[in-house]
Amino acid sequence: MSIKQHNYLFFIKLEVGRMKVRAFAIDIDGTLTENGSRVHLQSLSMLRALERSGYRVLFVTGRSSIEAYILAMFLGTTRVAIGENGGVITTSPTEHMLLVDKCYSERAYELLRSRIADVRLKPVFPRMTEVVLERTFSIDDAMDIIRKEGLPVVIVDSMYAYHINHESINKAVGLGVALDNLGIRLEECIAIGDSATDIPLFLSCGYSIAIGNADDGVKSMAKVSVKGKNGNGLIEALQYVVDNMVEMVDDCDSSSSNSNSNSNSNK
Repeated sequence: MSIKQHNYLFFIKLEVGRMKVRAFAIDIDGTLTENGSRVHLQSLSMLRALERSGYRVLFVTGRSSIEAYILAMFLGTTRVAIGENGGVITTSPTEHMLLVDKCYSERAYELLRSRIADVRLKPVFPRMTEVVLERTFSIDDAMDIIRKEGLPVVIVDSMYAYHINHESINKAVGLGVALDNLGIRLEECIAIGDSATDIPLFLSCGYSIAIGNADDGVKSMAKVSVKGKNGNGLIEALQYVVDNMVEMVDDCDSSSSNSNSNSNSNK
């Protein structure tokens, strides 16, 4: 079944089930993309169907928030993008909310560059709060150096790059601010992702799904995982949500019918 074919049941279940869902937080790299960052077109269609059904679809990524905003603009999903692993929220081509100053990440980069060989910047869209590095060194060694110097930053691995972020920032923090501005709670959001950077989302959102290319540690932090990888995994995750929505409605209807039958027979 598809979202498009079952919009009404999907809506009903979300309202009467244990969790009221109003938004979806979608990772980009490795979740929406495949084969060298190419967007998986079939999954885009499902995301657009969700938005048309009244749900907010937000991209939450380690990429720049501008990249995510442009994707949302052309796709037709909610024009609120959370980038830089939660450090920046973009709501228009010229409006960007910075949740932390970039200076902390820059200091950490300069420190690491002076202590570790092969610390290199990754060619990416300009960043406003973080520093993005090639995956050419040991994160554990780098974090040992950072801790000894007392810098308030962390290094996270998105599987595509290393990101130096302020320790107070993660995807859940950025998403929480963005959703609050939309009048939505984190508990009303379903998160779908594949990397360690998505774990804060898994722990904070009302429901979470890890896709097949996530490692076991990431999968263990999600409510459920699917076998499909990359864009196919996103489709499977969304289909899992839809199928379970319908099942709950059917169960409720069935329970109601049985209750009425028993009531009538008792009369």
